Amino acid sequence: MMTLSQLLKTFPTEESCKAFLIERRWPRGVTCPRCGNAKVYALPSRPFHWACRECAPKPRYPYRFSFSVGTVFENSNVPLKTWFEVLWQMLNSKKGVSALQIQRQIGRSYPTAWYMCHRLRAGMQDAEFRRLMGIVEVDETYIGGKDKNRHWNKRKHIPGGTGKTAVIGAISRKGNVTCRMIEKVDASTLNGFVQEAVSEKVDLVATDEFTGYRRLRSRGYKHGSVDHSHGEYVSGAIHTCNIDNFWSLLKRGIIGTYHNVSRKYLPLYLNEFVFRYNNRENPDIFGTAIAEC
Repeated sequence: MMTLSQLLKTFPTEESCKAFLIERRWPRGVTCPRCGNAKVYALPSRPFHWACRECAPKPRYPYRFSFSVGTVFENSNVPLKTWFEVLWQMLNSKKGVSALQIQRQIGRSYPTAWYMCHRLRAGMQDAEFRRLMGIVEVDETYIGGKDKNRHWNKRKHIPGGTGKTAVIGAISRKGNVTCRMIEKVDASTLNGFVQEAVSEKVDLVATDEFTGYRRLRSRGYKHGSVDHSHGEYVSGAIHTCNIDNFWSLLKRGIIGTYHNVSRKYLPLYLNEFVFRYNNRENPDIFGTAIAEC
């Protein structure tokens, strides 16, 4: 991962930032974002703009597009160089960086900084996710404070509930992690997540003693569990230490950096932490993030 000084030297101008975005977005040459046509032509009067005749509404009115169309940078008045600096800061902060800190860094308003961070988090979603293999750990956790600790007019008044937000995740040993926010922590939801996130050819699915995972064997998975309630945390290759470490990293970031995350935007924060974790050994994490955005 490049340092901040290397970032500023590599991308000193808007043109250098645009050229890098084009290179990462279209490594095999510019194609039409609407129809995929590779026979587009550049507009001499407008740098970094192209035209496509294939999807034109009329023969003499080709579809025109810019380098940023369809990306998180589209229709933004903020210079692309500033976007690059914010993205670098987010990728280099293990526990995340607050919008207030970004505001101080870029010298713009707090709503602008907040908006930029959320747009970049949305771009970090893995569109080409592959189901996990090997030994996979699955576990659920809860994000947020207890309902009884909230101010009376902000309580959800859920009978018998804590008011926290449930999140389920799966991690491959020495591999990638995936997680999502869920509405219910029941067997149907948990098993549905495992089927979507974990391959049937997995060597082992390791969980805790929660009863919601008991149907995994009947669905063709090799399942093993440890009973935390009886002080059992490791049984041979069966444990949930890796996913617990990821939960710890996520919660430390939320508590220490963001302090409060609403249910509405929690999936975006999950995107950020998952992307950083899955690219922790990627020397070109910045370029990968630009390609995803």
